[in-house]
Amino acid sequence: MAAAWLIEHGIGETRAALVDGAAILAARIDWHGAALAPGLVAQARVASRLAGTRRGTVQFADGAVALVDGLTPALTEGKRALFQVTRAAIAEKGRTKLPMARPAPDGTEPRPAPSLAEQLAAGPFPVRTLRQTDRDLDEAGWDDLVEEAMTGEIAFARGGLCVSPTPAMTLIDVDGSPPLAALALAAVPAIVGALARLNIGGSVGIDFPTLADKRERQSVDAALGEALASLEALLGWRAERTAMNGYGFVQLVSRLERPSLPALFARHPMGAAARQLLRRAERVTGPGTLLLTCHPALRAAVLPDWEAELVRRTGRVLRWATDPALAPTAGFAQVLSA
Repeated sequence: MAAAWLIEHGIGETRAALVDGAAILAARIDWHGAALAPGLVAQARVASRLAGTRRGTVQFADGAVALVDGLTPALTEGKRALFQVTRAAIAEKGRTKLPMARPAPDGTEPRPAPSLAEQLAAGPFPVRTLRQTDRDLDEAGWDDLVEEAMTGEIAFARGGLCVSPTPAMTLIDVDGSPPLAALALAAVPAIVGALARLNIGGSVGIDFPTLADKRERQSVDAALGEALASLEALLGWRAERTAMNGYGFVQLVSRLERPSLPALFARHPMGAAARQLLRRAERVTGPGTLLLTCHPALRAAVLPDWEAELVRRTGRVLRWATDPALAPTAGFAQVLSA
């Protein structure tokens, strides 16, 4: 079976995975409600310009502000024009990076940001929307993917990766047992696979084990280059990269349009856990009342509209049980027989 994007229109989110056989090659999650999403073209006012540069800020009709680059001399402060959003807001610990925009090319018409399905349909892979009863994403390992994104922990044959989003970059630490050259080589496919599955872009720092032998470092560099070339051929993921230095560090710099899954979940862990709990609840089978059990903080993260949508989708009476002894993001769903 050829690779295809599988889309679920969930409660509070749209999720998609590029599935080949029973493996998830790449994933995307869209949490609804972003004011400025990539691809939006709309009128905005130049709010400020940085003297001597083509950069500044623009304000859209709804009051949302974006950083802007590529301002022409005619686009002085106060002027209105069409701008295209190129990057969503990136939420980080303690702050939020503003969205980014550019003046729209001549001839461009105003348009809303494309939906996740529309973005994926423009690519080379077929797109299929799943029904609520379909289990394709579960069989491909969606729950494991979410666990990787929430914990940042990814196992591979000789060790494990720890993925940590920071304000400066996404850091990927390689850990495992010697011999270190073999460990570094074994980590390469795990790292490149994680870049695609977890939708990681922007600046990425990879902390390999320290390899004193220059030939061993070159061998890892070559393997990483080949793996990244395969990723580019598959998904168009491109990056500039440094050679491994004497301390085992490699930096990648790629295009960034949206926060990665680890960054999204790290910033909003309870929102991510609430959506995951509702997804599980939708898929509970058998007649009876639907009981959701979770930590009180997780219960509080479920919005009233989400709860109403769960009732509508399942056609069930809904009950909640909270247990402070559970982990804050832990929850499960079951049916209470009549």
